[in-house]
Amino acid sequence: MAKSDGCDYFERTRLFWIITVTISMGYFTCIVFVPEKIPYESLGLFGTFSRNLVDNHADIMYKGWVAGWIVHFFEAIIAMRLCSQKGITDTATSFLWFIQTLLFGFASLALLIKYDPKHPKQH
Repeated sequence: MAKSDGCDYFERTRLFWIITVTISMGYFTCIVFVPEKIPYESLGLFGTFSRNLVDNHADIMYKGWVAGWIVHFFEAIIAMRLCSQKGITDTATSFLWFIQTLLFGFASLALLIKYDPKHPKQH
């Protein structure tokens, strides 16, 4: 097996976070842009709470949705800087970190923060 110098290090976010963030951001997007498609009655107390947010705080929900994506974008920018600082110079790998962090936020960024290029993980 060939050894890597760390310039192409990439670790996928855990499946738990992929599912959790995808469902959460997807639901948030639906609440903001297509609230009429959500079956609030089928969601119990969570549906009642969601319906209240849609009916009484739609403007705050939209601003929260925008803020969430802005935060993810800045986390992705930080991931690019960390790639550079940690010696991950492969463009495709840096792009993977950017996209993964843009989509899954700190769940991805934390993996990159923990990465120590001086002590590679043994498999």
